Amino acid sequence: MRQRFVRGALGLMAGAVAVSTVLGTSTVAAAPAHAAPGPVYSAPAEVPGVKITNTFWYSDRRVAMWVYSPAMGTNIQVQLLLARDWNYRPSNTFPQMYMLDGLRAQEDQNGWIINTNVEDFYKDKNVNVVLPVGGESSFYTDWQQPNNGKNYKWETFLTKELPPILEKQWRSTDVRGVEGLSMGGSAAMMLAARNPGFFKFAASFSGILQLSSFGMPQAVQFAVNDAGGYDASKMYGPPTDPAWKEHDPYVLADKLAGTSLYISSGNGLVGQYDTVSTIPGLATNYAGVGLEVLSRVTSQQFASRLNQLGVRAQAVYRDSGTHTWPYWQFEMEQAWPQAAGALGLAADRPACSTSGAIAPVYKANKSLGECLTPEYDVPGGRAQDFRGGRIIWSAKTGAQVVGGGIGGAYVAAGGPGGWLGFPTSGELATPDRVGRFNRFQNGNIYWTRTTGAHPVGGAIFVDWGKNGYETGPLKYPTGDEHDTPGGKGRVQDFQIGSYYWNSTNGAHSVQGKIFEKYATLGYEGGWLGFPTTNEVSLKAGGKLTAFDGGNIYWTPAKGAYAIAPGPIFDAWGKAGYENGKLGYPVSDAEPITGGTRVRFEGGSIENVNGVVTVK
Repeated sequence: MRQRFVRGALGLMAGAVAVSTVLGTSTVAAAPAHAAPGPVYSAPAEVPGVKITNTFWYSDRRVAMWVYSPAMGTNIQVQLLLARDWNYRPSNTFPQMYMLDGLRAQEDQNGWIINTNVEDFYKDKNVNVVLPVGGESSFYTDWQQPNNGKNYKWETFLTKELPPILEKQWRSTDVRGVEGLSMGGSAAMMLAARNPGFFKFAASFSGILQLSSFGMPQAVQFAVNDAGGYDASKMYGPPTDPAWKEHDPYVLADKLAGTSLYISSGNGLVGQYDTVSTIPGLATNYAGVGLEVLSRVTSQQFASRLNQLGVRAQAVYRDSGTHTWPYWQFEMEQAWPQAAGALGLAADRPACSTSGAIAPVYKANKSLGECLTPEYDVPGGRAQDFRGGRIIWSAKTGAQVVGGGIGGAYVAAGGPGGWLGFPTSGELATPDRVGRFNRFQNGNIYWTRTTGAHPVGGAIFVDWGKNGYETGPLKYPTGDEHDTPGGKGRVQDFQIGSYYWNSTNGAHSVQGKIFEKYATLGYEGGWLGFPTTNEVSLKAGGKLTAFDGGNIYWTPAKGAYAIAPGPIFDAWGKAGYENGKLGYPVSDAEPITGGTRVRFEGGSIENVNGVVTVK
């Protein structure tokens, strides 16, 4: 059974909560029209110091960015699921949906990504989905004091620092929605109420919607201590501190007038996504039982308060279910029609089909799923987006499929208008069956589950190819090619080392233990400079890599040591280098009185006051 609460068209319905019954669990009542326009929202000004410090593309429409927050003094990861028409309509802007996590939010991924089908669900929807990462036990609020190593200022970040980035760099409008589960549901209502007009839609799925009433600060203290060892008094002070009321959705309910509201919760009883315990009617998710009961009570009280105030909302009370992710995915899907209406996206479905050169490629790749856009122009060719990837065509290369992580790396490299050019193959398996790759006009993109997707091109690609590509000594790329810190060359990281390039030496690799030694000496910024050879095999299993400023030698028995040109190196050469009686170096140059010494397997060479002695 699902129940809904709405304000009557001509006034408040009788009783604290007006209830009607809808059979089943797949029907959501249409959202009531707003009684009055919402508050006028003024876009926040850019905050000095806020900037994107890094980006990583998971696919052609899922990207992670790290944004420096001056308020928190650190980089905050935010992932975006870009609107359906992001590629198709490159000049369009799109509304936003913030998706907030629960108490146990992780530092690497938002819980919606980990635990639900949120990425696939939003692929056909014309909204930019904003997924903040991190914020364990934060309630997405500004804490009064740092705690547990965190300086939480989430309200400032989400409502002041982040919006200009999203609007000016990610083609987002100032039309926003917010929804969250548990802690995130509480925060969704709190942020919407404390920032009137900032959100057009707010949804709480199993949120705790009273924070300051008797016993609630203590309940919050227990929860945040259990989920990470936090102290709630650092958030809002002791229970008597006015800050608890200033952030309480129940107390702030009148500020939500004009915002489209969706409130849902279960009741703690065993539901379709729960496992029955040995106690009849009780789920094995014991903590989730209590939390959902608390959510149900506070959600009902919050809805009743809205009703008393004449603030329209939709409250959906499930007749079973505990505090767990499958129910929140269900509510996300059920809330979408109301959210779409509030964001101006009602009945927003594309009419698309395949034709021309793209049609037979699509027919041969049905795993791409439904088309999401019509065919559209890209620089030098045409493209079409599907649920599982893109087909990209040019007259020279034909139509090819690019998707997944490779599709993301392709976007990051500029797509069809970038340095890689057009794809010349679909996605292929690597010979070792560990990874996947696509060929492009000016290089390839390689992907594995552990390394992600990275393009390899230019002189680095040519030399890596000569040495066996991913089956060679360096294996797969782990990063993209980029400028060296000093700006004098280029570098790309691989699993077993790195490739370096500059205009003088060309492209050469440094790998294994020699690479580790190179790192201790400052890489290309140290006295060795750039490599001038790849690794060379020597006698007895030894290895050599030559550099601008010297060589590094390695043996299995003695390890890696660097030696510079000069009198000691020349004397070693006269003795036959590693093939002579001295053998391999077993030390770097060591300072001694009046000069330096290098020790070898069979002796040493000293340079004291310009006099070289072999011992």
